Amino acid sequence: MLTALTRDVAPTLGACELEYLERRPIDIAKAADQHRHYEQCLREAGARVITLAADPEFPDGVFVEDPAIVLDEIAILTRMGAASRRGESRSIAEALAPFRKLVSIAEPATLEGGDVMRIGKTLFVGRSRRTNVHGIGQLAAVVAPFGYRVVPVEVHGCLHLKSASTPVDDAVIVANRRWIQAEVFDGLQVIDVPPEEPSAANVLRIGDAILNAASFPQTANKLEHYGFSVRLIDISELQKAESALTCSSLIFK
Repeated sequence: MLTALTRDVAPTLGACELEYLERRPIDIAKAADQHRHYEQCLREAGARVITLAADPEFPDGVFVEDPAIVLDEIAILTRMGAASRRGESRSIAEALAPFRKLVSIAEPATLEGGDVMRIGKTLFVGRSRRTNVHGIGQLAAVVAPFGYRVVPVEVHGCLHLKSASTPVDDAVIVANRRWIQAEVFDGLQVIDVPPEEPSAANVLRIGDAILNAASFPQTANKLEHYGFSVRLIDISELQKAESALTCSSLIFK
């Protein structure tokens, strides 16, 4: 059974960390409603949702993807590049402990889950403002005994690797090649986002469905043209916090 770990929206979300976006007012009540709808979509796709309580100390806490990487065999607690977020890991560790053995990334490494894109036994890891070469190296050493290989990917112009590329199945990704070192994906089919929707490459595959942000209808139409079942979901308030669809859940079996 799929499990999805989430966290409620904090009332302090408006004070979130931003790298590439200008700060805009966030309607917290609307963001919370959108997040509850997101959780309902996860349930309808067959996931059991475990929701952690919001913590006002951590405005970005709703974005549970970044503090941990959950593989079939192990969970890795990251050391986030945004120092203000590192305390989020404590409650994530407590929630994951019943399901996986935990290991931790250590200083001087930085690593955020949004930079880790898994396809089969390959982990593509973005080298970004939030993830450094030490983080990539430590992750590679941790996962090698389980048969995973780590492929570094240079990221520029966006927050994380998964801001610019995500899988829609085990052989196909959707991507904005302008923001990443796309040649590392040789052997995979790449569906390019429309130029008018540069931030649309983050979609969430869960069950038989692809969740696609409602603000990117051209990308949704393109994915449907390729035969994928797409569900549009409004995350407009969360997007003001530099969020995307994969950010708000940790999904594992």
